[in-house]
Amino acid sequence: MTAPRRALVVVDVQQEYFDGPLEIQYPPREQSLANIEAALDAAAAHDVPVVVVQHRMPDGAPVFVEGSRGWSLHPDLERRIDPTCKRVHKQYASVFAGTDLAGWLRAREVDTVTIVGYMTNNCDLATAAEAEALGFATEILSDATGAIHLANAAGQVSAQSLHTTLMVLLQSNFAAVTTTTQWIEAVQSGSTLPKSNLVESALEGRSATALA
Repeated sequence: MTAPRRALVVVDVQQEYFDGPLEIQYPPREQSLANIEAALDAAAAHDVPVVVVQHRMPDGAPVFVEGSRGWSLHPDLERRIDPTCKRVHKQYASVFAGTDLAGWLRAREVDTVTIVGYMTNNCDLATAAEAEALGFATEILSDATGAIHLANAAGQVSAQSLHTTLMVLLQSNFAAVTTTTQWIEAVQSGSTLPKSNLVESALEGRSATALA
């Protein structure tokens, strides 16, 4: 089996997720940040291309106003960015929408994108879904991403429940879900990470429900 040709896509590791209204709640944001840094170290050691994405909004927006403190990358990430990294500014949830990223990846013969960063429940999810349509395999690191508590007219959900549910959803169809440690081992060995599919996940879900 041919080894995956990976790129590490670091999504929106910006200050809004550390001290703004969108503070990541689960997994703990300092823990996920440390795992993002570990993934960056592994990428550098094994010549995995790195893409650093930053969301931006126009003046008057409540978050991510370009040039504001909340728009800035976390300083620990900013210090680590190598000049060879691809920098992307986006205005939609998916890192592919309205950007040149897909073409950049194809020019480097990348066939697998590894998603880290924020948020599980928005940009990570949208990116994984669009990657499928663009023909890229996707990996997502469960402990190097994160979600927030949500509540609205449809109900409410905790960050932990939301994150866990979305990891199950992603593994069922859109992405190979793994930990940072397991991903680093796969990068070192050049191996493909396992992903389920909707039918297998449905059958396992039915069995698990019957046994509950």
